[in-house]
Amino acid sequence: MSYNEIMKEGGDRMDKAVKHLQDMLRAVRTSQASPALVENIRVDYYGTPTPISQLGSISVPEPRQLMIKPFDISVLSEVAKAIQKSDLGINPQNDGKVLRLTLPQLSGEQRKKYAVKVKEICEEARISMRNSRRDLNKMADAAKKDSELTEDENKKLHDEIQELLKTSEGRVDKLLEKKTKEVLEL
Repeated sequence: MSYNEIMKEGGDRMDKAVKHLQDMLRAVRTSQASPALVENIRVDYYGTPTPISQLGSISVPEPRQLMIKPFDISVLSEVAKAIQKSDLGINPQNDGKVLRLTLPQLSGEQRKKYAVKVKEICEEARISMRNSRRDLNKMADAAKKDSELTEDENKKLHDEIQELLKTSEGRVDKLLEKKTKEVLEL
């Protein structure tokens, strides 16, 4: 692989890790209702585990309420069961046409627990990024061994990969700070 190909691969991997982190953080509960809390909960739909987001529309009629309106009314009870089994701790109200989820106020202890969960998710992202750095450095060393890179280019590439990691970890830190603040605010 060439110098530029390795750097492009590195940028892509770091961007994917940050994007995945953002998706994971969207599903962490805060004091505000968000469709992301339930959109990836899987429901058994004719034998296939299907995300709620593909089975109906999810809206936020009030700051602490979610409303799920399935495209197919027959799946309503299955969606309710899947939400009850999830770790949200919410009991949906079924009126025969839509499900209403009223999010209870988070206690101080719950907020701290969610803040710890956010920190764990961010640490997993950092670990993933460091693994990518290791793989990229191996690619650089292999390219040097195959005489595609000189010693100086290899050293410079290692430095740029490290800089890419630092930049990406900075993005993770900002996401951690923002989400922790959201979780802890009343």
